[in-house]
Amino acid sequence: MAPSLTTLGKLPVVRCRLLQRYEHQPFVSCLAGLYGCQWRRYQRTHATPGDCCCTKLECASFALLIVTFCLTLVFLYFWSEAQNDYNDFDWFNFGNLGFWFPWSVVLLVIAAAFFSYITLLLLLAVCLLSEGQKLYLHWGHKIGVLVSLAFSILAIAVLSDLCSKEWTTLLLSFQVTAPYLHVGGVLLMTLLSWPIALHFYHINRKVGQALIMGLYLAVLCALYLVPLGMYSPCLKEEGTLGLAPALIGHRGAPMLAPENTLMSFEKAVEAGGQGLETDVTISYDGVPFLMHDHTLRRTTNVQEVFPNRTDAPAAMFTWGELETLNAGAWFLHRDPFSTAWSLSTEDRAQAQNQSVCTFRDFLELASQRGKQVIFDLYRPPKGHPYRDTWITRTLEVIQNESSIHSHQVLWLPSDLRSLVQQLDPDLQHTSASRAPVEELQQNHIVQLNLHYSSMSTEMIIEYAAANISTNLYVISQSWLYSLAWCTGAQSVTTNALQFLNNLSRPLFLMTPDEYNLMWVLTDVVSITIIIIIFIFHWWREQTLAFCSGRKLEHGTYIKFRTDVWSVSSVNILGEPAEPNLATVSEH
Repeated sequence: MAPSLTTLGKLPVVRCRLLQRYEHQPFVSCLAGLYGCQWRRYQRTHATPGDCCCTKLECASFALLIVTFCLTLVFLYFWSEAQNDYNDFDWFNFGNLGFWFPWSVVLLVIAAAFFSYITLLLLLAVCLLSEGQKLYLHWGHKIGVLVSLAFSILAIAVLSDLCSKEWTTLLLSFQVTAPYLHVGGVLLMTLLSWPIALHFYHINRKVGQALIMGLYLAVLCALYLVPLGMYSPCLKEEGTLGLAPALIGHRGAPMLAPENTLMSFEKAVEAGGQGLETDVTISYDGVPFLMHDHTLRRTTNVQEVFPNRTDAPAAMFTWGELETLNAGAWFLHRDPFSTAWSLSTEDRAQAQNQSVCTFRDFLELASQRGKQVIFDLYRPPKGHPYRDTWITRTLEVIQNESSIHSHQVLWLPSDLRSLVQQLDPDLQHTSASRAPVEELQQNHIVQLNLHYSSMSTEMIIEYAAANISTNLYVISQSWLYSLAWCTGAQSVTTNALQFLNNLSRPLFLMTPDEYNLMWVLTDVVSITIIIIIFIFHWWREQTLAFCSGRKLEHGTYIKFRTDVWSVSSVNILGEPAEPNLATVSEH
C-alpha cells in the first residue's frame, strides 16, 4: 500500500525531531547549580557558535581544575600503593611526636576526599560543556580547587622527602596495575570523544579545531601505544610460574599479637610461617633479648615502671629490670594494624600479659617447630660491658644455651663474619646488600636479605644460578607478594602471614598472547567507537543545518532554533502544523 501524502509530509518533521538536541532544563539547571552555585538566579547561557565555551578567567579555572585533578590522582594513587609501609610511617611519626595516631589512614581519607571533590567538579564541567553551556565556577569552588592543589603539592613534596622509596613502590605497582590502568585510560578518552566531537564541529576557527583535535589525538595515541613500553614479570607463558615464596614472620605475626613476643611467634607458626624474623639486643648483664627499637618506649610500659629512663637505650637495662616490664598492653591500646578487634577473648588476655622475650626462648620455639630464624643483631652502646663481645655472646646462646641446629640460623650480622664462620661453619650466612656473585661466594653467602624495592627478575635469576636465594622484606600487600612470586623470589618477610598464606596464585597473571589480545581489542573497539561518534556529530550538524534551512560556514555548526513552523507551516494536506514541538539547543 502506497504511503499517504500526510505520512510523507510528516517524515521531515519526524526526522528533525530525532536529530534535535533537546534542552533538559532541570538537568542543566542542576549541573549549573552544583558547579556555579546559582540555584535561583541561574539563566542558561549558551556558548556562542564559533566562540570559546567560557571567558578567559573561566578557561583558566577549567585548566587549573584539570591540573588539580591530575595531581590529586597522582597523590591518591601514590599513597594508596604505599599501604605496605603505613605501619612504618605511623611509628616514624610516633617517634617524632611522642604519641600514637593513624596518620597514614587519615592522610589516605583526606586524599580520597579531595580527589572525589575535584573529580565531581570536572564531571560537572564536562557535562555542562556537552550541553553547550558556558562555564562559571563559583568562587567557593575556586578556593576549594586551590586548597586541593596546595595540599597535593605539599603532600607529594613532604612524602617524597620522608618516604623516597615509595616512588620505587609506585613504579613497581605499574607492573601489576598497568594493564588495567591502560584499559581505564582508553575508556575515559573514548567517553570524552563525545564532548570533544561536539565542540570540534562547534568552533569556527581552524586554529581552535586543530588545537583541540591535536591535543586529544596526542593523548589518545600515547595511551594506545603505552603497552609497547610496559614490562611485567607476571606476563608468563603457561607452566613457567615458580613456587610461591616462603613466608617469614616479621617479628612474628604483628597483626595478631604484640611484636617480638612468644605469642607473636606462636601465631606466626600457626598462620603457616616457614621462618621467623626478629631483632636482638643484649642486656647490661649479658642476656640477649628481643627488641626492635633502641629504646623501650614504644613496645613496653617503661614510662610507668622507670619514668626517668624512658629514653634510655634498651641495652642499658639489666634482665631483671626488663622482666618487670609489660610488652603486650600497648598492642591492644594502640592497635597499630587495626586488627585487635579480631582477637578472641583468650587472645586478648594473653596479649595483655606478654613480657619481653629472651633470644634463648625464641630459639627454643623455632627449634621445636622446625623453623628457620633470621635476626638483626644490635651492637651495645659505648660503656656497655658486652660492647666488644656481643657477637661471641650471641653465638654462645645459639651453640650452648638452646637446642636449635646451626643450619636453621640465617646469620645476617655482617660484623666479624670471618670469625663467625670459623666458630660455627654450619650457620647459613646471609647478606643485607647486593654484591657481585663472586664476592658473595667468597664470603660463603647463601642468601640475600633485600628490601622489596630492589626486586628484579634478572637479579634473582643471576643469584639463583649461583645457589644464592633471595628474601625480600617487608611485603604485606597481596599485589606486592604476587609481584615477588612472579619475579621468582624464594622467600619474603611479612607482617600479614594470615592473608598471604591464603593466596593460591598471583593476583595478576596472564600469558603474553592473552595480554596482546586484550590490548589490541581495547584499542580497536575504542577507535571504532570514536570514529562513529565523530561521524555521527558531523552527520547531525549537516542534517540539522539542512532541516533549519540555514547553511554551514566553513563546515562548522551555526546556531539555529528549529520549530515545526520552520520545517513546514502547513502540511501537504493544508492542515496547520503543531507549533513549538521542540527547541534545538543553541550553541
